[in-house]
Parts: sequence; structure tokens; C-alpha cells
Amino acid sequence: MSSLIQAAGWPIWPLILCSVLALAFIIERLFQLREHKVIPPRTLELAVEISRHGHAPEETILMLEKNGVLGPVLASGLRCLRNNPAASDEDIRAHMEMAGRLAGQQLARYLTALGTIASAAPLLGLLGTVIGMIEIFAAQTAGSSQPAQLAYGISVALYNTAFGLVVAIPSLMFWRYFRTRVDNMLLSMEVASEQFARHLTQLRH
Repeated sequence: MSSLIQAAGWPIWPLILCSVLALAFIIERLFQLREHKVIPPRTLELAVEISRHGHAPEETILMLEKNGVLGPVLASGLRCLRNNPAASDEDIRAHMEMAGRLAGQQLARYLTALGTIASAAPLLGLLGTVIGMIEIFAAQTAGSSQPAQLAYGISVALYNTAFGLVVAIPSLMFWRYFRTRVDNMLLSMEVASEQFARHLTQLRH
């Protein structure tokens, strides 16, 4: 590994940093975006059951909030009713929509950074390529040639180009995978929230 870094030159260090960050983001999102952590089974049923017993106490609402990412969204509707029993249906939906936006932000955490790495890594590899080309031209002085410097310039250009693509391709693939997964989860949460909002409306009328 040390010989590869030496052959690639200093331009590879930003790419190594990008690779470490991308790997950390990917592992963290793989762990956090599991279905049972975001939308635990029977979360909607639990919220419906709680709502049928009248105004839920704070302890019960806090228990519901611990059910993944969906729990706080549904709990926001119950808390709105608890704090203001005369709240309109629009007020309840507004509270749940705000909680849903916060949940969406939580699900999309680090995805912007991962997408930035996917876009920046090829450019960093291109920068290393340009620096390697400069080394090659510097080796071709008037009337003489320096084979060692020429070989170093070629290795800098090729290693940085290859490593930039090695970092960018998996980062882009995982970014697209996570974006699709987040969109699907947000849709499922939106459907569950709409069902719960309608249920609260029916209970009050």
C-alpha cells in the first residue's frame, strides 16, 4: 500500500480521504436505513390503539416516539391533540407534516456528502492526471530525457485516474440506491401518516 501511495504521489491523499469518508457514510446508512429501524412493524396499529383510549398521556406518546422514524411522525398528531383538544384537522396534519419533514431530513442524512464525493472523486483523479502530465513534460528538458521522472509522472497520472474512478463508482451506486430507498420509505411513511390522520378525524366526528 505504501508503495502504491508513493507511486501515485501526493494527489492521491485527497482521494484516500474521500474513500474513507465514503465508506463510513455507506456503512452508517446501511445500518440506519434498515426497514425495521425506520418503520417498525405494527407502529401504525400501536398509534391507532393509543388514540382509541382518549387523549394519550405523555408517557404513552414518548413510547410511541421510540418506534423508529415513523413513530415521532404519528406521535406528533397525538401530542397536538393532547396540547390542544380543540385543534382542527388542518392543525393536526400540519404538525404531522412538519414531523415528516424532519424525518425525511433524518433519512437523507449524509447522502448529500456521499453524492458530493461521487462527483468530486473523478475530478480529483483528473487533477492527479494533470499533475502527472506536468511531471512528464518536466522530464523532457531540452536535449535530454530523465527516465525516472518520466516514469514517476506516468504512474502519478494513471494511479490517480484509476483511484478516482474506484472511489466514484461505488459512491455513485450507493448514493442512487440510498436515494431510492429513502424515497420508498418516505412514501410508506406518508401513506401511514395519511391513514392515521383520517383515523383521528373519524374519532373526533
